[in-house]
Amino acid sequence: MTRPLLGLSLVGLLLAGGLAAATTAPTLTLAQQAKKAEVIVRATLGAPATVKDGDVTYVVYPLAVTETVLGDAARLPQHEGRPALMFLQGLQDLPALTSGQEVIALLYARRLDSPLVGFNQGLYAVTDGKVNAGDITDPVKLRDAIRAAREAQ
Repeated sequence: MTRPLLGLSLVGLLLAGGLAAATTAPTLTLAQQAKKAEVIVRATLGAPATVKDGDVTYVVYPLAVTETVLGDAARLPQHEGRPALMFLQGLQDLPALTSGQEVIALLYARRLDSPLVGFNQGLYAVTDGKVNAGDITDPVKLRDAIRAAREAQ
């Protein structure tokens, strides 16, 4: 390989490496997540299903929405007539999800690799009536903090 081609090849590899490193998701505060969310719901996850859309396969969790904190849950992708979380199958670093799990979810309304705001940061499991959102453990206080962050927008 000639020197100019070798130099261009090295520059290309360095740039590609820099782009790969740039895909690391920054940690978002709860306020930042709330501001980015298009729909925020408190819901229970249904049993996961696999759904093909053309050449793309998703893992779908139907939602039994118990409270809409913000937006319109009908804008979310639908599965069997219900709003649903749709994750690109094989997507890494997803939060642990189980059927019957209650969650507060900060979501994008359109279909993406993951519907959760902040590269999967926008999911708060409600376990034994509590959430883990930094200093906030009460789901009602989490809802109120989300609403306050949106109002401050």
